[in-house]
Amino acid sequence: MRSDTERNRRQLIKAAALLFENSPTPVSLAEIAKHAEVSTATAYRHFSSVEEILHAFRAQVGSELRDFSARQTTRGMARLEAVSRYWVSLVLEHGGAMAQMRSHRGYLERLREGTGYLAPQAEALAEPLRQSTEDLGLGDLGDEALYLWNALFDPRDILDLIKSGRTEDEAAAGLVAALRGALIGWSTARRRQEG
Repeated sequence: MRSDTERNRRQLIKAAALLFENSPTPVSLAEIAKHAEVSTATAYRHFSSVEEILHAFRAQVGSELRDFSARQTTRGMARLEAVSRYWVSLVLEHGGAMAQMRSHRGYLERLREGTGYLAPQAEALAEPLRQSTEDLGLGDLGDEALYLWNALFDPRDILDLIKSGRTEDEAAAGLVAALRGALIGWSTARRRQEG
């Protein structure tokens, strides 16, 4: 990609994130283009919709999480906790823009069909979740472990915890503990059903 093309794309993603973080009303692609200091036509050459820009933004944040996860030297629950805590910090850093991502389709459906913006996040979590369930003697829960993580670490709910008076550390610690309990409960229910 040409440097000016890449620059315009980055500017559009950054502008969208800033606008969504601070806007209580829907934001248009024309507004994003104006804030990014590019023409609306340029914005449409890069993205067909506001949703597509948000997907690119979410993929970018997911890539930060994936890269952080890959750098970890711990394993199992320690690694899962570190990655989960980093996610909480990313949500707080990017605020309202993270809470804008909602789909009418379920997480597992989107994950299994390979929705692009979910891939980096899933890559960041797959191994820590697998190691954690193994260490807990639960067996491999596969993408159902990702489902549980996603349900608990929803950006809207993280922001809600912080707004309700929890510190970042309290929110992250509580969510990690809840995830541990959810993984155990899910595995127990599966074993009962199977056997």
